Amino acid sequence: METQITDLFGLQIYTDKGMFVGEVEDVVIDVDNKKMEGLVVGKVNDQLFELKNFKGLKIPYRIISAIDDIVLIRHLPGAFAGSGSGDE
Repeated sequence: METQITDLFGLQIYTDKGMFVGEVEDVVIDVDNKKMEGLVVGKVNDQLFELKNFKGLKIPYRIISAIDDIVLIRHLPGAFAGSGSGDE
């Protein structure tokens, strides 16, 4: 499936455990290798991250599971504050 990069902007990002992470703010492209490197997250769920001196959040392409009406990423135990790690 082909998608325009601009179609990704504003899509909500969730983990595969149903946890809201934020919205796609930008796309990082590796121009030399002609591939998507990751997504920049905006409107970050402040319950998941302590945002002191926050410079931005980038989701690497390797943890993206699916992109359609939303972006689905792999849930990484311990990556999100308050996500709990005992249910993995």
